[in-house]
Amino acid sequence: MSFATLLAIVSLAAIATAAPTAVCSDGTRVSNAVCCDFVSLGQDLQSMVLQGDCGEDAHEIIRLTFHDAVAISRKLGPSAGGGADGSMLLFPLVEPEFAASNGIDDSVNNLIPFLSLHPTISAGDLVQFAGAVALSNCPGAPRVQFLAGRPNHTIAAIDGLIPEPQDNVTSILERFDDAGGFTPFEVVSLLASHTIARADKVDPTLDAAPFDTTPFTFDSQIFLEVLLKGVGFPGLDNNTGEVSSPLPLGDTSTGGKDTGLMRLQSDFALAHDPRTACFWQGFVDQQEFMSQSFASAFAKLAVLGHNTDDLIDCSEVVPVPKPAVDKPTTFPATTGPQDLELSCLAERFPTLSVDPGAQETLIPHCSDGLENCTSVQFSGPATDSP
Repeated sequence: MSFATLLAIVSLAAIATAAPTAVCSDGTRVSNAVCCDFVSLGQDLQSMVLQGDCGEDAHEIIRLTFHDAVAISRKLGPSAGGGADGSMLLFPLVEPEFAASNGIDDSVNNLIPFLSLHPTISAGDLVQFAGAVALSNCPGAPRVQFLAGRPNHTIAAIDGLIPEPQDNVTSILERFDDAGGFTPFEVVSLLASHTIARADKVDPTLDAAPFDTTPFTFDSQIFLEVLLKGVGFPGLDNNTGEVSSPLPLGDTSTGGKDTGLMRLQSDFALAHDPRTACFWQGFVDQQEFMSQSFASAFAKLAVLGHNTDDLIDCSEVVPVPKPAVDKPTTFPATTGPQDLELSCLAERFPTLSVDPGAQETLIPHCSDGLENCTSVQFSGPATDSP
């Protein structure tokens, strides 16, 4: 199937909402009065945690939406986990302790207070809506679908359901298929989220190591930069789940906080496996295609474990995302076409320009380009996993 055909199919999945039939207390018009509760929740999430920024707090909440939702198994049945059910928040001393969720305690503790502040909203709805709001802070991200009405789950998910960066491609694809019938294309689409992701725990010496050079914008740089030849590591060598990076330069060795690019083993493997390589390469410099493909796959992820007929479409209260940055995908300074390591020969690779500069450009630690940025951290029951 050509990428043009895929784009046409994805475009048909754009959010469609019913005509407004209710007016919230602040004047917001919605299709169902239930959606009004999420207007004030969104305001509180922005003012108390997210601060309108596509920063570390947003990145961590988006990660939480994935880890909470994918903990479900068609093969093992309901006792394994309920999918997008908020069990991460309801069992903060269980699921956040799993090794695959190391570091997720920050976002869990940041969201738990909202359960009492907004008692009409379930934990599952809170997690997924918070993720939708967080995405809206990232320029270029899609306005994702949000359905309300997930009941609170009564059991914690079992360990072993969340893919890890050291997993092989077969294991990853099988896990996503077992979770919800995700295709290889949908798995790669979901990984567009890595363009706004950073790692705190893969390398214990690094804090917020980015996966591409633009960690505060939802763009396709991740799909190019994973294809570039590796030359070193941003911190310690050969950590579990990490492979050599094309842009390892940072200033942490001299006391700064700008960290070089970290490349996950799983991203690298998916970019080169014959089952996924052409999907990966096909997102390079295809902002709209990538964004809408992610939105479609994310909508599927967000309702795992639920019958959508039982949910209410409240997509209209998801904030309109910040517009995409008007810049095509480019080779970062010091790299170029000669550094490409391509595994998909069936598709022509796009012609891209090279950013000027004779030295590798540091990736900023904060979205404003500085090294000290405000991050919110509430105390709570969840702790770092061992």
